[in-house]
Amino acid sequence: MPVSDIFRPLAILALVALTAMLVSVSVGSADLGPGDTLSVLTGGGSELHRTLILDLRLPRTLSAFATGGLLAMAGALMQVLLRNPLADPYVLGLSGGAAVGALLAMLAGAAGFLISGSAFAGAMLATLLVFGLAHGSGSWTPSRLLLTGVVVAAGWGAMITLILAMSPASRLPGMLYWLMGDLSHAGQSWPGLTVLVVVCLLVFPLGRSLNVLARGSLQAAALGVSVRSLEWLIYLLASLLTATAVTMAGAVGFVGLVVPHMLRLALGNDQRMILPACALAGGALLVLADTLARVVIAPEQLPVGVITALIGVPTFLYLLYRSR
Repeated sequence: MPVSDIFRPLAILALVALTAMLVSVSVGSADLGPGDTLSVLTGGGSELHRTLILDLRLPRTLSAFATGGLLAMAGALMQVLLRNPLADPYVLGLSGGAAVGALLAMLAGAAGFLISGSAFAGAMLATLLVFGLAHGSGSWTPSRLLLTGVVVAAGWGAMITLILAMSPASRLPGMLYWLMGDLSHAGQSWPGLTVLVVVCLLVFPLGRSLNVLARGSLQAAALGVSVRSLEWLIYLLASLLTATAVTMAGAVGFVGLVVPHMLRLALGNDQRMILPACALAGGALLVLADTLARVVIAPEQLPVGVITALIGVPTFLYLLYRSR
């Protein structure tokens, strides 16, 4: 596929993502017009509007974009690695490990950076655990990795239930919101955006190799692809993307499953296009979902994971119906 044909849909998705972010920072308990929003973003506007947009809405919007992009890219990579279109970022139990780490930190009375750090440490522990068990004394295969991840995820789920059962009632609302996905306490967005950009730059040159690997490891090896090292790289990058996303917003479902499917139906299966497109489309989707979560029952807020589930379930069922 010519490079120009790759960048044209990416430019359209970038415009959609910018529009979604503009809507997100303009809409809320106090709606602002497009002129007021653009005035603030270009350095003008009143002090109240600047505080509302730059200190409150823009950081949350950027965090939502980074989280959605991370999850969608992780889902696309997991589907290539496992050669399974139903694989998603959480299929190997990474979210369960992150959830256990975050809930233990909350139970200990920690807040802010300590919760995020504990979630990231839990996700990395889950990564090492799944890979170590799946590898064993020999090599691992996609099916072995998938089965190991499912079993480990079930174990993490049991630990989460145990922690919730032992937690005092005063801490349960915060824990449940985190488990459902919540951006209301999202911190700085630059770590997620940095990881997203770096991984996009890393995987774009590997697009041809990923296209071949998606057709099977034997065919990839016959065409000169270093299958084992590429699979290691995909697994590590998908784990890093998922761990970063879960650290920022908790367990937000369906983004990593639905977005790659939608883009493949619209754009084909060229990974050089799909992976950066996932970053843009996943980010735009979660920005819009978070905007709905903020305004649908304002001034109360819904967990963004509830909105993504309400959008993702009927969308995925429709895609399955259409592809019969």
